[in-house]
Amino acid sequence: MQELTHYIGGEHVKGTSGRFADVYNPATGEVQAKVPLASTDEIAKAVEIAAKAQPAWAATNPQRRARVMMAFVGLLNRDMDKLAEALSREHGKTLPDAKGDVQRGLEVVEYCIGAPELLKGEYTDSAGPGIDMYSMKQPLGVTAGITPFNFPAMIPMWMFAPALACGNAFILKPSERDPSVPLMLAELMEEAGLPKGVLQVVNGDKEAVDALLHHPVIQSIGFVGSTPIAEYIYGTGCANGKRVQCFGGAKNHMIIMPDADMDQAADALIGAGYGAAGERCMAISVAVPVGDETADRLIEKLVPRIEKLKVGPYTAGDDVDYGPVVTAAAKQNILGLIQSGVDQGAKLVVDGRDFSLQGYEDGFFVGPHLFDHVTPDMDIYKKEIFGPVLSTVRAGSYEEAINLAMDHEYGNGTAIFTRDGDAARDFANRINIGMVGINVPIPVPLAYHTFGGWKKSVFGDLNQHGPDAFKFYTRTKTVTSRWPSGIKEGGEFNFKAMD
Repeated sequence: MQELTHYIGGEHVKGTSGRFADVYNPATGEVQAKVPLASTDEIAKAVEIAAKAQPAWAATNPQRRARVMMAFVGLLNRDMDKLAEALSREHGKTLPDAKGDVQRGLEVVEYCIGAPELLKGEYTDSAGPGIDMYSMKQPLGVTAGITPFNFPAMIPMWMFAPALACGNAFILKPSERDPSVPLMLAELMEEAGLPKGVLQVVNGDKEAVDALLHHPVIQSIGFVGSTPIAEYIYGTGCANGKRVQCFGGAKNHMIIMPDADMDQAADALIGAGYGAAGERCMAISVAVPVGDETADRLIEKLVPRIEKLKVGPYTAGDDVDYGPVVTAAAKQNILGLIQSGVDQGAKLVVDGRDFSLQGYEDGFFVGPHLFDHVTPDMDIYKKEIFGPVLSTVRAGSYEEAINLAMDHEYGNGTAIFTRDGDAARDFANRINIGMVGINVPIPVPLAYHTFGGWKKSVFGDLNQHGPDAFKFYTRTKTVTSRWPSGIKEGGEFNFKAMD
């Protein structure tokens, strides 16, 4: 069995803690590798190396740092197939979806090539007699990120690309469920010209997370995962004086107005609800048709599309719609929530509980499910299922529909499908959710805008990627300078206004 490593100081390093986690092939249910879980001492060693490497990297001018990012983009494109295959093997998502995972991270790296422009400060000459003022955006130092299993390429790049472009060192603690791609990304960054020790990957569990949170040298922590853990990391990190950016759970609603193109809406729901087996924080898990007639028409369109979905391993070809979920525990959690929906009175229109794939009976596959007549008091509505389950909540009016989304504790993403520009405009203006789609089911912004939710989906005041990333990974220093002419005659002890 393969034994994975950490990547510390530019080398693959075996774990020394004696603790390991199993890495599964989700399609077969077999353990295909084991990954070391770092101790506090191993984290400390990585931080020590990062702290020594960071000053020289920070002193490298932004243009040269951008050239490393440019070379990294070329290497990502070169190794796209290799990265996607490794990602699919450990996560279970289809190859096209895995390539999309890499691509959306790559786009953030492309944005970071603009570091020389994004890191420019401000300057005011003659702010007072002989006085000039200017600001500098300087790196924080050693930074860290804790990333989830569902996007093992994209989210690490969302974090480390801007951090490195700003001149920081970065320690990545990826998910122990699919750690191979993050290790490969670190190798590619060094091939692109990044000095050794500036980007390191340390695998681990809560012990590693706590070591990062409490280490005094770490200046910032980024996190994506569940809301309870996001709250813990945010509170602990802030208490330790770190800059912290945490993204938590989601329950994304899509409102379908009576005037919507029902075929377009149904197709959008299929991709947004069942793609990647629903293991996306931006998945649409709640459809909200306005009016019973709209709901009936929508269900009529959805059922045949859902029944035609092809579920299988990534090796079965690019026409597979989605693969297994990541672990047996995830599968059992999903099936438990589905049963709770049945027990609490929702109508299970498409029942995938008996799904079994010949030859892959031990895999973590979950068939597609569609619920109708879901109500806000049900567990399948309140909780993030993170599986191929779409819940339909019927709304009697537009106001009732928008209030459903606004009253939910999560506020990551939402969408409305309509031909009415006034309704769309009102929805975009009023909704208390961070990312909004208008006839777009998964409104993930492109790299030059920022990604972030509201309410209990986010903890911190700056979003991921886009301009916010360069604010998060730098601190501003403002310099006031004066170069008097002539010979100085005595000291001045009064604070003078700059007029």
